[in-house]
Amino acid sequence: MSSAPAGPDARLVVGPFSFASRIVLGTGKYADFGTMERALAASGSELVTVAIRRLPPAGSGPSLWDHIDRRRITILPNTAGCFTADEAVRTARLARELCGHALLKLEVLYDQASLLPEPLETLKALDVLSREGFTTMVYCGDDPVLAKRYEERGAAAVMPLGSAIGSGLGILNPRNVEFIVRHAKVPVLVDAGLGVPSDVARAMELGADGVIVNTAIALAKDPVAMAEGMRLACEAGRLGFLAGRMPAREGGAPSSPVAGVIGTPQAKA
Repeated sequence: MSSAPAGPDARLVVGPFSFASRIVLGTGKYADFGTMERALAASGSELVTVAIRRLPPAGSGPSLWDHIDRRRITILPNTAGCFTADEAVRTARLARELCGHALLKLEVLYDQASLLPEPLETLKALDVLSREGFTTMVYCGDDPVLAKRYEERGAAAVMPLGSAIGSGLGILNPRNVEFIVRHAKVPVLVDAGLGVPSDVARAMELGADGVIVNTAIALAKDPVAMAEGMRLACEAGRLGFLAGRMPAREGGAPSSPVAGVIGTPQAKA
């Protein structure tokens, strides 16, 4: 039984969309659809990303759609594989037709080698999508200024990377992520590079509203067990953030008071 907080904070709200789970899963790189389906169930995710440009043509074989419970899970189409604003906008329009809603993950990459976000093309695409009524979740670098610019131009959520897509290096710049979270007025989800449950917990402890995980689960030796571990880490990290951590300090401090205790040793000068 989950001990996640009750009330409004219990849900991740992105524009008009609302989810009980704060962990978003990707659908790529799994050995087979059955493993993906079991991992999705173990994660408790209610929102999963699908790369629209990488879906096989209809009738070409087993379909991803057949292994996602659309009664429980919302599809978050993404524009992965796009390198220009024009490509991303065309893909977004196609995604809206396929999925029947305007929720979208905007991802415009600089190149195939780094898979880092291309900020200027992302901004151009966001301007168009905002005018067309999309609820756009923007994949971006961990630059606080750019994250704020995306928010100002209509992003419904910003998704700074922890590290490069598929790297598993975790959160390389936690101070930047924390700064983005502190100043954002829209949800912040840490996306890309999270490799183990402790990375997910760290993101949530920094105050992130959610996380997106794919490779770390899909390529684990036991993807289903890793998905459950990520779910628990997400819940634990969120609870830790809401509880408010103790102040950090240099040096030690006794757990029990020592004043007035008989035989208390004298501190060395």
